[in-house]
Amino acid sequence: MTLLIVGIILFLGVHLVRVLLPDFRRSIIASLGEKGWRAAYSIASIATLILLIYGFGQARQVTGVLYNPPVWMAHISITLMLIAMICLVASLLPAGHIATKTKHPMVLSVKIWALAHLLANGETSSVLLFTAFLAWGVILRISLKRRQRAGEITLRPFVSAKYDLYAIIIGIVVWALIIWKLHEWLIGVSPLVI
Repeated sequence: MTLLIVGIILFLGVHLVRVLLPDFRRSIIASLGEKGWRAAYSIASIATLILLIYGFGQARQVTGVLYNPPVWMAHISITLMLIAMICLVASLLPAGHIATKTKHPMVLSVKIWALAHLLANGETSSVLLFTAFLAWGVILRISLKRRQRAGEITLRPFVSAKYDLYAIIIGIVVWALIIWKLHEWLIGVSPLVI
């Protein structure tokens, strides 16, 4: 469980540097340059993600259950994951209505993903992991809203509704692949087993 906690703190900490330590981030960029910062950030993200995944795998084997979700929660979770996949794909494409209306579709995708998994998983390790990611999403969304109000960032302008169609189609395909086999291959649990 310790590795999971350390992994969560480090991974989410790396992804909250701009929010929590903006001066530190600026000083690193000043000394390493923008490319150097991006390289260091990418390496730290990958390393802490590996630690997080390993820690979660270890914690799953030894932690108990905090609650047993009702069977019907799995259906809600699977449906929420479809929405999360569509939002995730929309965040990676030029802006359509989905991206402009949700403002930060990737952050929304992570929050929906975390909530969906909290509804379906009552193990201590899962609750810890998904609660941390949900909290991270809320903190980041608040920060992005403040930065937008301060004029530090601007929202992506609407490009075309065709990107909404692409996001929906690609999101459904990715979601179907995850439900069909990818979740089981990567995580070891089929979301369809109730």
